This record gives sequence, structure tokens and C-alpha cells, in this order.
Amino acid sequence: MALGVGRRQFISALGGAAVAWPIAARAQQSAMPVIGYLHGGSAASFAQQVTAYREGLRGAGYVEGQNVAIEYRWAEGHFENLRALADELVRRHVTVIAAFGGDIVARAAMKSTSAIPIVFLVGQDVIRSGLVASFNRPGGNVTGVSVFVPILVPKQMELVRTIVPSATMIAVLTNPNNPTVLPDPPDLEKAAHANGMELLLLNATTTEEIDAAFVAATDRRAGPLLVPGEVFFTSQRDQIVLLATRHAIPAIYPFREYVAAGGLISYGNNLTEAARLAAAYTARILRGEKPADLPVQQPTKFELVVNLITAKTLGLEIPAKLLAVADDVIE
Repeated sequence: MALGVGRRQFISALGGAAVAWPIAARAQQSAMPVIGYLHGGSAASFAQQVTAYREGLRGAGYVEGQNVAIEYRWAEGHFENLRALADELVRRHVTVIAAFGGDIVARAAMKSTSAIPIVFLVGQDVIRSGLVASFNRPGGNVTGVSVFVPILVPKQMELVRTIVPSATMIAVLTNPNNPTVLPDPPDLEKAAHANGMELLLLNATTTEEIDAAFVAATDRRAGPLLVPGEVFFTSQRDQIVLLATRHAIPAIYPFREYVAAGGLISYGNNLTEAARLAAAYTARILRGEKPADLPVQQPTKFELVVNLITAKTLGLEIPAKLLAVADDVIE
């Protein structure tokens, strides 16, 4: 009888443990911090950036699925959905929001919460955009990484003009739904004139309008094309690079990802490195630091990447002085 009672007690204890284990697992999971990753682009187009962000977290001691969870929300270029996506993350009670893809994404997150810390990755002037009070002391619940986008446009015009010295008109692709990635129109025109070219603005907010923009550039006999660091355009870089080749238009881009996809030349910050910097700030906030005490970071290294294969396809010769200063040359 004693043995039977012991067996029943053992089975009962085992059943209690079986119930306790999932409860303990759920408790541990609920205690895990959650990052809300809000992006204006698409998951497929920014997979490399997500990988870099995870690597940055891992380097700071946070591994997705082990001691931190990440909730992803992608606007896929539909900026009108950003606020609703940010609201979802707030209702999810995330620990911190990583807002990538420009000031339009960061502002959506800021409208949704003034309490949850926000780490942005943007390309605009963060003070002019109203994201922070100052670079050194951002204030509020927001800080992050600001790459150089509009300020580099004059230099990008200069670089592409050295490849097409006979050009008299430069086309610039613009997204009216996200205009702050470019200098103000008067400054844009001034930069074009400073490089001996007239300015042609080509608006595009959809893939169909991108197609139409290239037809317009060809019809107007524009010389080179400048594509700004805009999240929708970066999401559509394969389409844009293909169209530039098809229409035989020399184009300069803001990031090396375009050149890796077959684009001619790029000049700008490294998005992968910027994502790692944002991840490091995310980790510091997860450990208890306040965004207001973390200065906005600005990567100061700019990459010049040239694709000689594309240059040959377009019948262009890249000046030796340009190749000499290039950080990477695809041959």
C-alpha cells in the first residue's frame, strides 16, 4: 500500500511539474524585453540592414529569441500606414522602438508614444525635422543615428558630372510623400547650376510612376540621374537600376546597395554600419540608459563605390582620378 501511495504521489507531483514548466516558460518569455522594429520599407529590400541590426544587438549581448524579442512592422512604402503600425507596437507594450527609414518613420513613432524610448535611423536634419532639441542632448524619448542624405546631393552631382562632362541637364527622382530627403528646391537648382546643368525633377510615388519617370527623363534628353536616399526608392532599387540600364542613363545613388545591384556609382554613408550603431544604442536603452542622455550619432565616413561592369555597358569611361579615390570598385 505504501508503494501505491508513493506512486500516486509521484504521478501527481509529475503532473504538477508538467503544468509548472510551461507557466515558468511563459513567465520568462513575458519578462523578455521586446524591441518594436518599425520600418518604412520592405523586409526583402532591407534584409541586409536587419541582419546588421541583429549583429549589433548580438555584439552588445542581446540575441533575438534568447534574451530579447523583436516585433517587426513594415510599411512597404505606404507611409500612410506608419502611424497605425506604430500604434500596434505601443499596444504590444514594447520596451523600445527602432524607427528606421527616415524622419517620416520617426515622427510616426513619436506621435504614437512619448513614453516608450525611440531609436531612429534617418537621413534628414534631425533638428530641422523636429525630432530632437539638439545633437548632444536630444531631450524627450528619442535619439538615434543620422546619416547624411540631403547635404551630400551637391557632391553627388559633382561626381556624376565628372563621368558625363558634356551633360547639360540632370534629372532628380523625387518622392512628394517624403520630400525632406532632398535639399529645398532652390538649393537643389543652385547645386545643379553650380555643376553646369539644368534641373529636371521627376516625381514618383509608385512603381508605375518610377517607370514613367525614366520615360520622361529619356524624352527630355536629361543627362545623368540622381536618386536620393529615400526609403521607397531604396526598396525599389532593383527596378530603378534595371531602368537606368535599359534607358542608358548614368545614375548616381546614395548607398552601395544600388551599385551591388548593378548601379553605376554611389556616394554616401554605409547603411549597414549605421544599423549597427542604432543597435548599440538600443542595447544601452535596454540596459536602462535614457534616450535624452544619448547624443545623436552621425557617421562621418562616406563611401564611393563604382561599378566598372555597368560603366562598360553604358559605354562610359570612369576617370582615373575617380577610381583612385573609390572605396570599392566592382570589376
